[in-house]
This record gives sequence, C-alpha cells and structure tokens, in this order.
Amino acid sequence: MAPHNDSSPAGNFTNGFNGMALQSSGLSNLTAEDLTAELGSSYDSSTLDAPVSHVKRPLVPGVYVPTMCFFDKETEDVDTVTIAHHAVRLARAGVTGLATQGSNGEAVHLTHTERQVVTATTRKALNEAGFSQMPIIVGCGAQSTREAVLLCRQAWQAGGDYALVLPPSYYAPLFAPSSQTILEFFNAVADASPIPIIIYNYPGAVNGMDMSSDVIVQLAQHPNIVGVKLTCGNTGKLNRVVAGTRKLSKEYDPKNPDFLVLAGSADFSIQALAAGGHGILAGLANIAPKACIKTIELWNQGKHTEAQEMQEVVSQGDWTAIQGGVIGVKAGLEEWAGYGGYCRSPLPRPTPEQSKNWKNGFKDLIMLEKSL
Repeated sequence: MAPHNDSSPAGNFTNGFNGMALQSSGLSNLTAEDLTAELGSSYDSSTLDAPVSHVKRPLVPGVYVPTMCFFDKETEDVDTVTIAHHAVRLARAGVTGLATQGSNGEAVHLTHTERQVVTATTRKALNEAGFSQMPIIVGCGAQSTREAVLLCRQAWQAGGDYALVLPPSYYAPLFAPSSQTILEFFNAVADASPIPIIIYNYPGAVNGMDMSSDVIVQLAQHPNIVGVKLTCGNTGKLNRVVAGTRKLSKEYDPKNPDFLVLAGSADFSIQALAAGGHGILAGLANIAPKACIKTIELWNQGKHTEAQEMQEVVSQGDWTAIQGGVIGVKAGLEEWAGYGGYCRSPLPRPTPEQSKNWKNGFKDLIMLEKSL
C-alpha cells in the first residue's frame, strides 16, 4: 500500500474514464454570465480567477471538519463570503483539515458548479490566510461510477486534495453478492480519480448499507484509497480496520499512517483513539473546534481522566447536533457565533422555540470552547 502524501494526479489516475478529460480549471469553461446565472447576482467571479496550485498536503491524524455551506437568507444563493470566513475561523482554531460537500455541507442541495465554487472558495480563503498546507477533502459520492469519477475530477480542478466517497445504494437490491459491486465501484473510482479516495461508511445516508471491516481492509490495498470515515459508530469495526491496514504497511508510522481511520462523530472521539483510530471527521467541530481538538490532545498526552471529562461535554453537545442535524448546527452557529443562516429548501427553517432549545443544548459546550 503506497504512502498517500502526494495528492496531485500521477500515473494511471489521470487516464480517461470512458473518454472523460481533465481540464486545468473546473470553472475555466464557464463565462462570468454563466456563473452569475447559476450562482446569483451577488457572486463575484473575480474571486476565483487565480489558478489552482496543486501541492502535496498529507493526511495526518487530528481533527477534520466537514464544513457548512452557507446561503443568502433571502435568495438561497451560495454565500461565498461566509464560507471563506468560516473556513479561516476553523483553520485558526487549529483543526487539521477541512471537508467540503459532506452531509453538513448540503452537497445534495448543490449543483456541480456550486460544489466547485464552495471548494475553490475554501481553498482560496485558506491560502490567503496562511494555511496553504491545510488539506481539503471533498465529498464526491454519486450513484453511478461515472458521476463519482466526474465529481472527483471536478474536486481536483477546484483545489481539493482528497475525495470522500459514499457507496452507491439506490439500486442496492440488484447489486452482486458478497459486496462485489461495492468493491468494483470503489476500485473503478480510485483507478480514475486524480486525487486519493477516502471511503465514507455512513449507513444512515445509504439506505442502511454498512460496509464491513473485511471490505474496507480489502479496498485499502488499492494505492489510491487512503482512508475511511466511520460514521457507523462501530468501534469494534474501527479497531479491526486499524489492525488490518496496519499489517499492510511496510513500516507503520502512527504520526503518518498509510491509511487514515477517522471516527465520523465527535461523541466517540476518545473511544476511537483507544481502539487505535487516528482522529475524527466530525460536524460538531463547526461549532466547537477547540474542544474537539483539546479532547484528543488530552488523550494523546495520557491525561485520560481529563480527556474523559471533556468527552462528556463534547458528547452531550454532539447529541444536540445529532438531534437537530444540519438545521440545528446552523441554528447553533447563528445563536452563538452570529452567523449560520438557514439550510436550502425544502429543509425547514427552525422555529424560535427550536432555536432556543438548540442554543441551550450547546451551552455547556460553548462555555468549554470559550475557556480554551
């Protein structure tokens, strides 16, 4: 299993998939008029004129944040100013990396062009704020192999470094037995993607499909599949994946593992670390990045009692986030950070009572965050 420290296209990964071709810029074939028509009159196309620079940005253990996508409260146009502000706020808090187009990023509400704009805006904001080495993971899940490959290529064109890919599920009853269809899907996407793949195991988003540790370890043998996000919450599976992929490494380095295993929720951060995991990719860090970071730091420093005490606060805050979903997380940001806004329709806007309840649900976590 090859090290994953080079996120730029190389070798077979740039070859065509059914004739699909790479371009130097994901937005280069769109005119200013095209962008304005799709993104709204408030969009300033000049913010994305600079060419994307593809450099090595290794995946290392730590806290990764699936960022929110923000919209104008009236028009629901993509709000690139707030997207940039939020990305820099998280980077300054000390997170390890960001992920765009995840579940918290409302990827299902975005067009392909909007997805590219969000990623490109995030990359540009990080670069200008002095965080040019921070990796960006981009959600690239799709129901067909062809579209997943296209999303991976567009992610690379927009400045993404890694692709987070869900398994397809719409036609799951027709899939070949023994996970053969899933294995073929991920291998085909990894063969054609210009950026390395991170497997996204999230049964709640794919009709209950829950990839086994055996399948994940088998996929980890592909040189362009370099990690997994386990939102299933199964720490036994996490431990088996860590152990299985460690055996694939010639010289395992816990500070720079060949295959990164991340918990998909902040409420089992230290549980994942105890099982050998390398960190988290968790939506709660949008609200309390420092608390998520400190919890992991305390555990890694051997201060397990302090880490457990902090985990209790983080877990309670995460329960509020889990109950409210992306609507509740945005409401929490709005109440405690002064920005956040609303989700795109058809998701409902929170009632005043819901916003109050979510604000109170995050209170202890915010107090902890402000103390750090």
